[in-house]
Amino acid sequence: MVTKKNNWEVTLYTKQALHELGVKADAISDAQKHQLDEQGYFIVENALSQSDVQKIRDEFERIHAAESGQGGHEVHVEPGARRLSNIFNKSDVFDVCLNIPEVLAAAHYMLGEIKVHGANLRDPNKGFGHQDLHVDVPKKFNDDWWVLNAMLMFDDMTLSNGPTRVIPGSHLWAPINVPYVNIGDWVAEPISTEDQKRIPQDLGAPYPGEVMVTAPAGSVIICNSSMWHSGTLKKDDTHRRMLHLTYTRRDLPQQLTQIDHLTKALYDRMSPVHRYLMEIEPNADGGILRQPKKDHKGWWN
Repeated sequence: MVTKKNNWEVTLYTKQALHELGVKADAISDAQKHQLDEQGYFIVENALSQSDVQKIRDEFERIHAAESGQGGHEVHVEPGARRLSNIFNKSDVFDVCLNIPEVLAAAHYMLGEIKVHGANLRDPNKGFGHQDLHVDVPKKFNDDWWVLNAMLMFDDMTLSNGPTRVIPGSHLWAPINVPYVNIGDWVAEPISTEDQKRIPQDLGAPYPGEVMVTAPAGSVIICNSSMWHSGTLKKDDTHRRMLHLTYTRRDLPQQLTQIDHLTKALYDRMSPVHRYLMEIEPNADGGILRQPKKDHKGWWN
């Protein structure tokens, strides 16, 4: 975003945006940075108040009741799961999720110049939710990170309601099973012998060293989207409502091109900094990055 100040052009950038939001570099500790670097994820409890969590639960139910089987249609309708997408245009209740210091600081630390990539709510149904191991995005070389995923829990995630499984350290390995729509212009390079040994024949089977992540409502699981992970089978009837709030680099397209869905209500209530981070401020030249059109092959995240 470019503004005018004393006849000078001032271009907003991420460090400035976070400064204006009061987010400092020490919003995440050295230990959390190390865990993100080495393990690919870390967990922050009480990232949201229980009051905000309840408001979001209620709003999820209200909007999903209205959208029903079309929930999530802006990105993906998933059989066996209740989904919502394009959430910030539908309610201001979700806005609090854009202000979590640890998420913003981690995204800036990992990616540099950042913007919102996507925001999808998901609640798998009993008997569903199991996925093959995958990564959300590819990479062109080691530490070429594309997306940070903040998984915000609005219900307790337990061992019986389909917890996310992760393979710590696997973000440093070769990308596997990348969703077709997220590939962009990436072309896979030959996989090293070492990585070939790591890739299981059955991507749905248990993997050595995997961790079933559990976390209480109000927590956020902050992870590198290049880490091998998957959903698991939901065995009970408890809710497991989660928001996948993702951030990407500013040189990459958004999953949901926010400006294409922009409402006046959203634009008016967002500060200039939030408009910058959501990329909903129209560029002077109209240059908005978009994913290339592709057939919806394979599965979605």
